[in-house]
Amino acid sequence: MTAAEPFAGASLRHVLATLGEPLVRVLVAPRGLGVPVQDVVILDPEDPPETHAGDLVLVIGARGRSAAAAIRAAGRAGAAAVAVKGEGGADVAADAGVALLTVGAEARWEQVEALARGVVDAARAGGEAETGEVLGDLFALAQTVATLTGGLVSIEDTASRVLAYSRAGDEVDELRRLSILGREGPERYLAILREWGVYQRLRAGEGIVRVDERPELGIRRRIAAGIHAGSQPLGTIWVQEGAQPLTEQAEAALLGASRTLAPQLIRARTLPDPQLRLREDLLAGLLEGRVDAESVADDIGADPARPAQVLAFTLSRQQSTAASDRLLRRAELVHLIAVHTAAYRRTALVSVLGGRVYALLPDLPEHSAAPVLALAKEIVGAARKHLDAPVRAALGGIVPRLSDAALSRGDADRVLMAMTRGHWPSDVASLADVRADVLLSEVLAYLEDQPRLRDPRLAQLRAHDADHGDILIPAVLAYLNAFGDVRTAARSLNIHPNTVRYRVRRASEVSGIDLADPAQRLLTELLLRL
Repeated sequence: MTAAEPFAGASLRHVLATLGEPLVRVLVAPRGLGVPVQDVVILDPEDPPETHAGDLVLVIGARGRSAAAAIRAAGRAGAAAVAVKGEGGADVAADAGVALLTVGAEARWEQVEALARGVVDAARAGGEAETGEVLGDLFALAQTVATLTGGLVSIEDTASRVLAYSRAGDEVDELRRLSILGREGPERYLAILREWGVYQRLRAGEGIVRVDERPELGIRRRIAAGIHAGSQPLGTIWVQEGAQPLTEQAEAALLGASRTLAPQLIRARTLPDPQLRLREDLLAGLLEGRVDAESVADDIGADPARPAQVLAFTLSRQQSTAASDRLLRRAELVHLIAVHTAAYRRTALVSVLGGRVYALLPDLPEHSAAPVLALAKEIVGAARKHLDAPVRAALGGIVPRLSDAALSRGDADRVLMAMTRGHWPSDVASLADVRADVLLSEVLAYLEDQPRLRDPRLAQLRAHDADHGDILIPAVLAYLNAFGDVRTAARSLNIHPNTVRYRVRRASEVSGIDLADPAQRLLTELLLRL
């Protein structure tokens, strides 16, 4: 940038990618996320507004709609965005034509200002601010382990790239020196360690691997432990012995450190790059109703007036799967879904919410149900083949415009619930497949929230059943499910038909409910299903 060229600013997208959730979220962005941010200013609502075009205005001392005056003033001045604490004010910002960001309740304003200003200053200098750093605290952990073990610590990934290391003195051996200088293990030494079977033992599972000193090779004594997520290797932590012997608790400290490191390395693997993370945040905001459809459409290049559909995916829970291994599998599933959906729709978005993976398919053509169903089946099949992971997929309904994506997401969630509760025979289902189960769930949820609609006679029946072996209500339910066919009900309970007749008659006597009356019979079945 020359002196004659005005400073164009860092884009709001770049600033948001650096700050990210949970520090900052987008509520509305009427001019999109490509607007330039030229400066960062702090504004107290009681002070006269001194906002200029391109400013990112941090409004302190006001929450949500109480910052309305400052938001309008920023819009009139052409500010890039306004940041407040609290959720209100999106409509005011939309009318004012200025982006509105909400800052986390626990966030410090000086932290937000410093991070945002760092991005702007880096852009002003013609560079780029570093974003998405997740491994900074690994150096602190390496130093802690060095203190506990009395050695020199380095942490590596599965490709022998050095992620972090402790401070060192003159006792560094050649292997460590070359590894740190090159940020990865030198191939000559790696070949020796492979020949000795060190890496094979590290990958085999949890435990300490010892490497004896070999002065002629420039290798001092060291111990190592593999870092694992379930059965999957994530990396290695090494401790080289220095001028003094390792401490007595060195191996216990190393084992504890290897377990502590697993979540951090999982995070390093699963956290997307800042720009991708921002797109995930936008989709999450759209599905949760926090971000307007026009802002999302502008960022991904979609038409907000075209039909859209949401697909929901979930990993089937397996008792033998460790939580860390499950996180990695879900991250791999996200990438797999992203690849397949992007091939189908360039503007597709994928994000994780509440343990489920959601895919948004915007810009859909008319009559797209069959191709999307085939896409979901293809993804589930690929997950089973390549990830060895059982996955369920649910298709939400097709909505006429992008702003209704949250409704499609709700449909997909209901379909997944119905598949789980009803033991759906297939791994893929649409709302049309399980509509009856979904509607029944909605009715039952309503009845559960309306105690006044419940028949008190059933409470009397439940109390009697609890004192007499819980045998009457199962018989009544089996009888109702079999449409009054006593023999079918008896087979389902593995009892004699006469026993079913007796128990149903006894239930009517205890409760006073007439199961021959259609209305009473229907209400009884619904309430018993609760």
